[in-house]
Amino acid sequence: MTTHTRIRPFNTKDTYPEQKLDNDLCQVVVARGTMVFVRGQIGQDLDSSASVAIGDVAGQTEQAMANIKMLLEEAGSKLEHICKITIYLVDPRYREPVYRTVGKWLKGVFPVSTGIVVSALARPEWLVEIDATAVIPDAS
Repeated sequence: MTTHTRIRPFNTKDTYPEQKLDNDLCQVVVARGTMVFVRGQIGQDLDSSASVAIGDVAGQTEQAMANIKMLLEEAGSKLEHICKITIYLVDPRYREPVYRTVGKWLKGVFPVSTGIVVSALARPEWLVEIDATAVIPDAS
């Protein structure tokens, strides 16, 4: 059963051939179910609040995605039900390692994605923040 309709799927390796990216994205997601909004996640252990992977943008991205997975599961959803992600970077040069890492976590999901370069995040050691909107599908 298809839970969501994903319109115009594409892979970033085709869109940005000059970059080593492999992200499954799409232009529009029509979601069915109860919406879940995940607060922006960063390189922070949710249990201890300790910052992790300081100076390592890929490591911070791994932690952010692990947090998103855990939080979605706690809410009754899954990574495969993500409809939209927003990625905030403090440096545009971090784009490739961050998107490669996110691409591994969301392979085959095809969410809508927006990337934004910001001057800073809430703490100076944080290099990337990712928020997600997902759904808990209707049981049918």
